[in-house]
Amino acid sequence: MNEAIKAADLLRQYGVGKTNFNGVRLALSDLAEADLIGIDLSQADLQRTVLRFAYLNRAKLSKANLTASKLSGANLTQAELTGAILKDADLHGAILAGADLRSADLSLANLLDANLQNADLRNAQLGGANLTGVCLRGANLRQENHRYTVNLRGATLRKADLRGANLTGADLSRVDLRGADLSEAILRGVDLSNADLTEANLHNASLTEANLTRSILRGASLINARLERSILVEADMASVSLQGALLADTKLTNAHLAKANLTAARLPRADLSRTNFWQAILCEAQLVDAYLARANLMQANLANANLTRAELSSTNLQGAILQGATMPDGSPHP
Repeated sequence: MNEAIKAADLLRQYGVGKTNFNGVRLALSDLAEADLIGIDLSQADLQRTVLRFAYLNRAKLSKANLTASKLSGANLTQAELTGAILKDADLHGAILAGADLRSADLSLANLLDANLQNADLRNAQLGGANLTGVCLRGANLRQENHRYTVNLRGATLRKADLRGANLTGADLSRVDLRGADLSEAILRGVDLSNADLTEANLHNASLTEANLTRSILRGASLINARLERSILVEADMASVSLQGALLADTKLTNAHLAKANLTAARLPRADLSRTNFWQAILCEAQLVDAYLARANLMQANLANANLTRAELSSTNLQGAILQGATMPDGSPHP
């Protein structure tokens, strides 16, 4: 179509039943608070268009150009936005529940307090976007066969709701996730290197084979989380909660776990060399075949822990509590 149309003419035509406006040019138009439910604006030029509080439920906006558009408070529930360009768009408080945003470009977009519950964000570009307070509960951000890879590098997701979200294989390096709720989220193979997860909730999250190198997890909750084969080299995990967590074959070299709670955590074959466990709680922890070369376990509580075949020859155990623990040679500690 590719024809220019005035906002008033579009509203008039829509009002008499026309819905197909595929490819129209509406750049710089003002459609604030417009009722455009079910409209087809696929491939339309909507750059810098004002759509604040507009009703765009189930609208077709595939491959539309919405660069720098104003969509704060807009209702885009179940909208089709595959391949749409939303770069630098203002989506503050927008409702995008169930929206299809596959391959959409949301880089540098403002999604403060936006609702993206159950949205499909596979292959979406979210680099540098502001996702503070966003709801991504049940959203799909997973990688599939290396074709769909969501980019969230450097994004702000502080206090975001990501409960149960599927982020398999996503790039979350350097992302601000302070206070975010990632409980029961699927984070298999994600890159969280240098990410800030201070006081984040990762209860029951799946982080198998995740890269958390130099990440910050101070005060985070990882109770019953799965972290097998994950990389936590030089991670800051002071006061982290890891009760019942699975850390089999995990690499925690030079990690900081002072005052961490690892009660009943499972760490078979984990590389804990040079790890700082000062005053950590490791009661009933499973450390079979763990490698603790030059680890600091000063004043740590290892009561009833299983250290069968663990490497402790150069471990600092000064002041550690070992009552009831099974030692490397299989003998019980008195």
